[in-house]
Amino acid sequence: MQLMRVMERLLRLVLAATLVLGASRAMADEVLLTLTGAVRDGQVMITRADLDAMDWHEISTSTTVTDGQPRFRGVLMRDILARAEASGDTVTAQALNDYIIDIPIDDFRNFDVLAALYMDGAALTPRDKGPVWIVYPRDDHGVLADIRYDMRWVWQLTALHVQ
Repeated sequence: MQLMRVMERLLRLVLAATLVLGASRAMADEVLLTLTGAVRDGQVMITRADLDAMDWHEISTSTTVTDGQPRFRGVLMRDILARAEASGDTVTAQALNDYIIDIPIDDFRNFDVLAALYMDGAALTPRDKGPVWIVYPRDDHGVLADIRYDMRWVWQLTALHVQ
């Protein structure tokens, strides 16, 4: 009888581990960003695995929608554009809620703008501005504390059209 209980627990552990590994693989393959326009082959899909393979950066900065100076972690926007072989002067960023704004690519060249996936160590989800949030190093450059830049902090980012 005790052997049966041990076997049952072991089977449950194996099933749970299988489900967790399957979910991890699915998350890695999930497309987080779609780049279109002046990019390699006209369209590039960026998955979580693609982002994990890139160099990660962290910044602490104030925002207009959070308290204090949260610590953001993610990939530089210019690195994402380089990976997609983007060539152009502007990206049109689109969010999950259909918010759209044009952002000069020079922003990404001149500042260490993040495609943030974490804030204060927690993964961003659609409920809290994720999974991808364009974050400017606002406190490092006085010019970035301007409303024109505030409008470019796109949360729930899903797509970039390069032109």
